[in-house]
Amino acid sequence: MLPARPARARRSRLVTIASALVASAALVLTGCSAGGSGAESTAGGGDGAFPVTVKSALGSATIDAKPKRIATWGWGAQDIVLALGIVPVAMPSFSYGGDADGVLPWDADRIKELGGKTPQILDADTGEVPFEQFVTAKPDVILAPYSGLTETEYDTLSKIAPVVAYPEKPWATSWRDQTAIVGKALGMTKQADALVAKTEDSVSALAAKYPVLKDKTFFYAAANEPGKLNVYRAEDPRVQLLNDLGLKNSPSIASLDASKGDGSFFYQLSNENLSKIDTDLLVMYFDKQSSVDAFTSDPLVAAMPAIKERRFAPIVGESFVAATSAPSVLSIPWMLDRYVPQLAAAADKVK
Repeated sequence: MLPARPARARRSRLVTIASALVASAALVLTGCSAGGSGAESTAGGGDGAFPVTVKSALGSATIDAKPKRIATWGWGAQDIVLALGIVPVAMPSFSYGGDADGVLPWDADRIKELGGKTPQILDADTGEVPFEQFVTAKPDVILAPYSGLTETEYDTLSKIAPVVAYPEKPWATSWRDQTAIVGKALGMTKQADALVAKTEDSVSALAAKYPVLKDKTFFYAAANEPGKLNVYRAEDPRVQLLNDLGLKNSPSIASLDASKGDGSFFYQLSNENLSKIDTDLLVMYFDKQSSVDAFTSDPLVAAMPAIKERRFAPIVGESFVAATSAPSVLSIPWMLDRYVPQLAAAADKVK
């Protein structure tokens, strides 16, 4: 799973394969106990009553009892589960920004802090849901509030365990809503609310420390393909995090959007239109510094006022990109102290 690639490939499911997976899941779940081996909650008792039903854009998930075996999918859910003191039994791999096992650094730190073992790592690099691996994990619940699950994938996963998907659109759930959804599913709403409040306090403190950010406009994009930018819309969590810091969306984000209503959290903009971007700050992410240098060497890019006047705030490094691309109650504290000073340095150059 690559934070630098906002669109994930999807291939059609063959009915025979889906049927086989469903049958396999039924056999496994029939033969296993509710407890089993694997990581379980190390947190205190939840405040929620069970059964609980969590609605999503793809359907409703009814969770009969407090989950002990939790699997996650997409981005961020594993962060929230770990922040709540629970080591999942399975979570997706992150080859972009993760360690040799595909575990992101803030997740690895938290697993160690909880005295847990690395969960079963689900193959996420292909963009395909690894149904067989979910069957092997024997989860009580599958949490995917910030993901790109399709209806077919949701239906198939639901044969394995209740699936908590996104409330409205794929890849568009704010970090606050993700936390609330996971907290409800696990019967830990009070703990989840406390995590949100603590994170908001941290963001507010940094915003107060760097008042230069207040009301500056920004344009958030990525150069994932030659000759064009992926521009992130207002509903994307990485954009919303900058709003929390006091920054405002550049009007150019909406005015240059020629594909409104396509259901995506980003749109593409040709480099020929770069001169039309009017913003105080240009925020982009790159896997390494050489990628930044290659991008800014393009004459069309170099001519942009934000580049010429050093009002450019590149986010560089895979782990750093992963943390800022999918902000959560665990990744925000990990990256915030490093993230905000860079933005403030660029904001200082706004005339």
